[in-house]
Amino acid sequence: MGAYRIAVLPGDGIGKEVTRGAIEVLQAIATRFNHQFEFQYGLIGGEAIDRAGTPLPTETLDMCRQSDAVLLGAVGGPKWDGNPPHLRPEKGLLAIRKEMNLFANLRPVKFYASLADSSPLKADIIQDVDFVIVRELTGGLYFGKPSGRRVENGEETVVDTLLYKREEMTRIITVAFELASKRKKKVTSVDKANVLESSRMWREIAEEVAKEFPDVELEHMLVDNAAMQLIRYPKQFDVIVTENMFGDILSDEASMLTGSLGMLPSASLSTTGPSLYEPIHGSAPDIAGKNKANPIATILSSAMMLRLSFGLHEEANAIERAVQQVLTSGYRTADVAKKGQRVVSTKEMVDEIKAAILDDGAILHIMAVYA
Repeated sequence: MGAYRIAVLPGDGIGKEVTRGAIEVLQAIATRFNHQFEFQYGLIGGEAIDRAGTPLPTETLDMCRQSDAVLLGAVGGPKWDGNPPHLRPEKGLLAIRKEMNLFANLRPVKFYASLADSSPLKADIIQDVDFVIVRELTGGLYFGKPSGRRVENGEETVVDTLLYKREEMTRIITVAFELASKRKKKVTSVDKANVLESSRMWREIAEEVAKEFPDVELEHMLVDNAAMQLIRYPKQFDVIVTENMFGDILSDEASMLTGSLGMLPSASLSTTGPSLYEPIHGSAPDIAGKNKANPIATILSSAMMLRLSFGLHEEANAIERAVQQVLTSGYRTADVAKKGQRVVSTKEMVDEIKAAILDDGAILHIMAVYA
């Protein structure tokens, strides 16, 4: 086919640095596998507010819809904390999810033996951890109406609305079961059914969907217990499925199993257009522009893009293998480094991963010639 069209939204803070690194890695993949990637750039978040007066310009949205996939960095920062709600950087992120129907967020959590000492948890707890959090991304408290502050009987009050349609719950839970059927065949549905009516409906729908997947085990778990179990015994999980806010919180907690937010990629899938790929971390304004950010989560997000949007499984494997090799060789960005370990910059980490991809390709070529 022709070039794969990728819309790149660097955003704010370290978003620019980590997306630049992921693009360089994709260019190394293009060289090794003889592909063409066409990159187009758009504004989102705080920079979009500064330059276009809105956190998600129409031009950005149009460009994304015409692309094969979207790569996003991060949005936000203290510069915009005092803005009115409609001019907050995060509004751009929520808007692009809603406008592009990016309803299913996949967040894989995987143990790296070479990073065992970077996690605050004991090695025997995190060893062999390999699960995916499936988070509903376009409903719940982040989108429900009414939402806002008001005065009632002379007293200031505030309301946020947790709203879901049955179809929205059904489709995300179905994604989780489809994923589990290709993995270890277990779904943990996380809710707060002892308190929330929305969670009781969620649990009922999970039971209904489970009947369509008789080979997949379903267990229900209250969100507070799930938060504890992620720390106590994370190896019990295969696929966790939950609503928007619960998934947001639990996936950040789960990042500590790998040692850093800088290690976790994500894919936001759509059934009506291109999907979006991004690290789960934020814009980290305190280290922005200092060449200190960990680019691995964004690089692994680009591997998810190759696999899920383009069907390029061998290429995705090459990126993941290169990341594993570089970490095993002892290279660390500051967020996952321990005393005495070699700390490298963002650029140095990217360069090492690119070299591992190209060297791996040369080695495999030699092996094929002499096989």
